[in-house]
Amino acid sequence: MTNTPTTGTAEAAPPESDDRLSPRDRLVITILLISAFVVILNETIMGVALPQLMKDLGITASTGQWLTTAFLLTMAVVIPITGLLLQRFKTRPVFMTAMILFSTGTLVSAMSLGFPMLLIGRVIQASGTAIMMPLLMTTVMTLVAPASRGRIMGTISIVISVAPALGPTISGIILNALNWRWLFWLVLPIAIAALLFGALRIPNVTETRLVRVDILSVVLSALAFGGLVYGLSTIGAAANGGAAMSPWIPLAIGSVAMVIFLLRQTRLQKTDEALLDLRTFSSSTFSLSVGMMALSMIGLFGTIILLPIYMQTVLQLEPITTGLLLLPGGLIMGLLGPVVGRIYDKHGPRVLLIPGSIVVSTVLWCMTMLTENTPFMWILAAHVSLSIGLALMFTPLFTAGLGSVKPAFYSYGSAIIGTAQQVAGAAGTALFITVMSVQTAALVAKGQDVIPATAGGIHAAFVCGAILSLLPVVGSFFVRKPEDDQEAVPAH
Repeated sequence: MTNTPTTGTAEAAPPESDDRLSPRDRLVITILLISAFVVILNETIMGVALPQLMKDLGITASTGQWLTTAFLLTMAVVIPITGLLLQRFKTRPVFMTAMILFSTGTLVSAMSLGFPMLLIGRVIQASGTAIMMPLLMTTVMTLVAPASRGRIMGTISIVISVAPALGPTISGIILNALNWRWLFWLVLPIAIAALLFGALRIPNVTETRLVRVDILSVVLSALAFGGLVYGLSTIGAAANGGAAMSPWIPLAIGSVAMVIFLLRQTRLQKTDEALLDLRTFSSSTFSLSVGMMALSMIGLFGTIILLPIYMQTVLQLEPITTGLLLLPGGLIMGLLGPVVGRIYDKHGPRVLLIPGSIVVSTVLWCMTMLTENTPFMWILAAHVSLSIGLALMFTPLFTAGLGSVKPAFYSYGSAIIGTAQQVAGAAGTALFITVMSVQTAALVAKGQDVIPATAGGIHAAFVCGAILSLLPVVGSFFVRKPEDDQEAVPAH
């Protein structure tokens, strides 16, 4: 089969010379942004609902965690395949597929008669979610001129970073007055409206090309990314004795499959048939940006999972209070996205990345001083500061990273970034929970009460996160704006 881009497959024109989006392109991006926010929000919405689900469905905590683990696992399996999907299919059918899957999964979850049906619904939801983010980023890179990408990517950062952060807060507010099923019933009409509006108004704006589907690569991808995310997601449960199997088994399978997968992609990309083209990493800016983004996601997801545990277990705060304390940080991160994007367009990434990485590292080091007597307002200030630091980092990393690869590789770059996010999120959760669990158990064994022992475990977890946060500080000095990057990926 030919691998030359087909003609007449896209209705898009090149970005306008004055760098302004046409009304049509603005509409496309707006629909995708709203849809992506809705679907990504569901990634973290179930954690707060776990106690109610355990009571209503008669399940244990370890069983209930599968509602989040299965979501992450499905995302990790599907996202690597999206690079190929976006090469083969046009914008509208890919969007409709994503939203149909998500809407169907939401309906199944809302109507669940028991845990198995709810789990199936979550998996279907995740399948649609996994397609949406790479579609959004690839479309933006296709439609938006380089001089304006920072501003648009700043808006995208709201979806990527704020939606998962707001999930627990929105969930807590809904559950304070309504049944857990309303987590899905309230989302369903928004998803259906986005689906119908997008089906009518979204044009096909990306080029397609006919490529062969390598089934072995698909299988290896599922084993590699699925094994790694599942293993990382169950490390915390294993530390507490609640895992069905040793996490090292899926981690070993995933690691071996990953090596074989990478070797096969290296061979297939010579004929443009790779499932995930690794030539994107030929750009040092892309490689560095992905690495720094992954480390930042480890800190974000680790903090998202740890702070509610700290506030409810150690400070004895109510779930609704916990959710409200985390809300300002998420909102501030969202408000800063477009502002950060405009600064990036004018001044490049370093003026944002250097102070942003320093703020993130400083806050994580400050969080190592949390005790059972820390005022909750101090937690609020720390979380807001962390959100500001991450807001300064995400937009420059996404924009500089994707902007440093050739247009033919946008879909693969988007898929790689999405996959790295999922693996890093699972790794952050696993690292923070495992360190906390092990240290807490050790302190309890020495005779400490549960509350101070938990505070000690949280201290140890944040020490690990703080040490890792030093790496992006160093890397922030070396990220270049793509216009100045002479290492753009070759087309062949």
